[in-house]
Amino acid sequence: MKYSYTPYGVCSRKIDIDIEDGIIKDCRFTGGCNGNTTGVATLVKGMNAEEAVKKLKGIDCNGRGTSCPDQLAIALEEALERE
Repeated sequence: MKYSYTPYGVCSRKIDIDIEDGIIKDCRFTGGCNGNTTGVATLVKGMNAEEAVKKLKGIDCNGRGTSCPDQLAIALEEALERE
């Protein structure tokens, strides 16, 4: 299942994920800090989506109350609800 999410409170403008049977097959960020978002996207590929949520949820970026990894966790939760 392909899912697109519009993050808030961060530099990235869009997160596209592809989940099959609870496993993250692909993840792409549009915008944000390229090295960090590419790194996070690469690390979560092949990972169980629920496990990724546990690891990423709540990560803060410079006191913003959220971060690109946290926004990815929120996107994954929403995608899992629809899967």
